[in-house]
Amino acid sequence: MEANGLGPQGFPELKNDTFLRAAWGEETDYTPVWCMRQAGRYLPEFRETRAAQDFFSTCRSPEACCELTLHCVASLWMLPSFSPTSLLYPRCFLPLQALGMEVTMVPGKGPSFPEPLREEQDLERLRDPEVVASELGYVFQAITLTRQRLAGRVPLIGFAGAPWTLMTYMVEGGGSSTMAQAKRWLYQRPQASHQLLRILTDALVPYLVGQVVAGAQALQLFESHAGHLGPQLFNKFALPYIRDVAKQVKARLREAGLAPVPMIIFAKDGHFALEELAQAGYEVVGLDWTVAPKKARECVGKTVTLQGNLDPCALYASEEEIGQLVKQMLDDFGPHRYIANLGHGLYPDMDPEHVGAFVDAVHKHSRLLRQN
Repeated sequence: MEANGLGPQGFPELKNDTFLRAAWGEETDYTPVWCMRQAGRYLPEFRETRAAQDFFSTCRSPEACCELTLHCVASLWMLPSFSPTSLLYPRCFLPLQALGMEVTMVPGKGPSFPEPLREEQDLERLRDPEVVASELGYVFQAITLTRQRLAGRVPLIGFAGAPWTLMTYMVEGGGSSTMAQAKRWLYQRPQASHQLLRILTDALVPYLVGQVVAGAQALQLFESHAGHLGPQLFNKFALPYIRDVAKQVKARLREAGLAPVPMIIFAKDGHFALEELAQAGYEVVGLDWTVAPKKARECVGKTVTLQGNLDPCALYASEEEIGQLVKQMLDDFGPHRYIANLGHGLYPDMDPEHVGAFVDAVHKHSRLLRQN
């Protein structure tokens, strides 16, 4: 640490690095814990105000995004080692806007694409992926501002949606229970599908690198729709691009003379690809709640850190039962190479007190586990 208390990039020195050390596979005194959540879904005060203004205007305001993130950190249940994410969920779609896709937020429905990709020639509408990062300066400004104002209290995690997941929205025009239109592309237009996935990869890499340059201390890639692909389609259309994102981000950071940051891959319902994901170039593999911790560890070995994976709905249980479930989860994962989390994001009606009980239980039982 420099004499003025600033780190090498000029940011306040990190006071709690437990999360980062666990991500790198180092031993820690207790298990770090964080939760994935969207401020717009979870924070009551934000849900009340977001309908009164354009949501993407908020996303484009570095000050507003910083304020929302800091509000998360200031929540009573945000305890030491609880790491916030720096970006709002719809920011996953900001690179798509920069590519030329129109995206709107529909109340009660979520992101909507009025003009989805329907034919192969629709790819001609997309802009050069290399210019995407230059269109997203406000994202990087928000990260830098947030990192400065966090004052080293907790690390800051940047993130992005993975190529296949982003492709589904571009083709489906929004959410879907089957992803039938997107999968139709895979079967009927495999060459065009690869072309689109390559465009998305080429857009995501500088976007993620830009987040690190701006101050993000870890990165998580969300393949939220992995479960809609079986092993064959996943290995052909998702996994190669997941691997390439990690490879290119790490290479560009080296070329820029920047220190590496741990990268997390979270492929929801991708239990069939755990072994492949563990070898995809990420330091951490996130698990949803459908995966048995012991089986996951047997599958991936000790070469990566695992993250997860309590059923989010377990937070509807009593605080006593939450403690029991956390203890069982920690026993199953073990104390090494592990970051506690839920198996998905928080839901809007969850009691913050129960989230706090979850965090407290992780800290308590992980310390006892190490003592024993």
